[in-house]
Amino acid sequence: MDTVKTMTGFRLTTLLALSASALTLAACGSAEVASPGEGDFGGGGGGPTPPPTLPPGTPAADCPTGFANVGTVAGGTLRACQLPQQINGALTVPLRAGTIYAISGRTSVGTDQGVDPAAPIAGSVQGILTIEAGVRIFASGGSDYLLVNRGSQLFAEGTATTPIVFTSRQNVDGATTESSQGQWGGIVLAGRAPTANCQLTAPVTCTGTVEGTSAFFGGNTAADNSGRVRYVQIKFSGFEISTGNELQGLTMAGVGSGTTIDHIQVHNSSDDGIEIFGGNVNLRHIVITGADDDGMDTDTGWRGGAQFGIVTQRPAGSTSRSAGFEFSSAPTSVPLASRYVSQPKMANWTLVGRNATTDAHTVAHFDTGTDATIINSVFTAVSTSLAGCMAINDADTATSGVTFTSIYMSCTLPYRPANTALSAAAFTAGANNVANGASTMTAPAAGTSLSNQVLTFINGTNENARPTVAAASVYSFFQNTTYIGAVQNAADTWYQGWTCGLTAGATC
Repeated sequence: MDTVKTMTGFRLTTLLALSASALTLAACGSAEVASPGEGDFGGGGGGPTPPPTLPPGTPAADCPTGFANVGTVAGGTLRACQLPQQINGALTVPLRAGTIYAISGRTSVGTDQGVDPAAPIAGSVQGILTIEAGVRIFASGGSDYLLVNRGSQLFAEGTATTPIVFTSRQNVDGATTESSQGQWGGIVLAGRAPTANCQLTAPVTCTGTVEGTSAFFGGNTAADNSGRVRYVQIKFSGFEISTGNELQGLTMAGVGSGTTIDHIQVHNSSDDGIEIFGGNVNLRHIVITGADDDGMDTDTGWRGGAQFGIVTQRPAGSTSRSAGFEFSSAPTSVPLASRYVSQPKMANWTLVGRNATTDAHTVAHFDTGTDATIINSVFTAVSTSLAGCMAINDADTATSGVTFTSIYMSCTLPYRPANTALSAAAFTAGANNVANGASTMTAPAAGTSLSNQVLTFINGTNENARPTVAAASVYSFFQNTTYIGAVQNAADTWYQGWTCGLTAGATC
């Protein structure tokens, strides 16, 4: 949520110590062990070994070496093979016929190696977890989550046609519905990049603790590399450990720009879809559907960028100010001039706000001095919604200089009433912005919905008529486009194949 909680002595589960040699599974894949920050996997391997053929509905007879056989699921049709709770060294999760994988409790990749890559904590161990395309992994409860510690890496690389899926036991057993959520913890990446919770002058010290865990994050390595995560679904996750202390679908804390995050969907998180605490990580091709709280929530000094994103909020549920964007820059106890403020840079996003019954909601919310740059994007909500399209919540944020360029808003209220003056001043100061537009967006296929809210996010004539700003001139990570919003037209289908719930027949 909005602040990082420091948790002392908190442990969700007892870690199972296993030696690195026992987890180096040469028989399960051909991935190399990368040096810290290197991320060099493959090179002559030719991709994963094709799994053996089994008749449909037949569970595998056993599990790969190093995985625990915990029986069958999905009506006895899949062999469940559980990952060890402590992963030291290299472990590959192979694609195998009749096999699904499980995590139980806090499943840690490596141990915390500290703030300095050149001087890891004595006795700490690096872990490298590789997950092959098409693999499915489930968890059974809120205390089950995957944590990648500082100095370790996750290589979860699916494809457009064979995504990697993280989901709940209920989903595997066919017991989820369109409103299911909060059935397991989620994925946490912790890195060594700068955050507002670190002293960045020598000696560098970091006190940030990842929300919902006891894992530390942060450092002074802006280009820190936590691995590559591509073409991945994260479904029915998010869990409240205690009031104000939750796990999201994907949590990134102090994650550096050497990390690849591309083609990620978070579906029906009971808290935020993605939350970023500090760091410099960049993201591309993000889909967040049905988050009960915010779609994308940023905090404590995130200074990266994200391009091409679709957020469709849960139409009913939370009565908080839940938003598609909720950008913060804690801690407010530090004077703004001295604060390590968040500087999120966003391009080509389409935010579809919830059908709110109160004007406390917003589609995009900015507070506590966040210095955001938003370009080439669309904020919208259905005509019956009382949500304002945008809110700048405080004078610190207005002073920081939130900038909007080529933004098209189409909501009943352009600004949340309590924040109209600050919001309107910032929005009208930008170029090529429309505060009171009329949405002409369409859905990708007839009948697609989330709890009866039609998922309209493909540009129509009004959106495509807007001028654009050259995105690469704003931030080098961005690609230039000739259109605003996430999806230009019906022929622009970057979101298809690897997601669920967006097109007819692609159920979650």
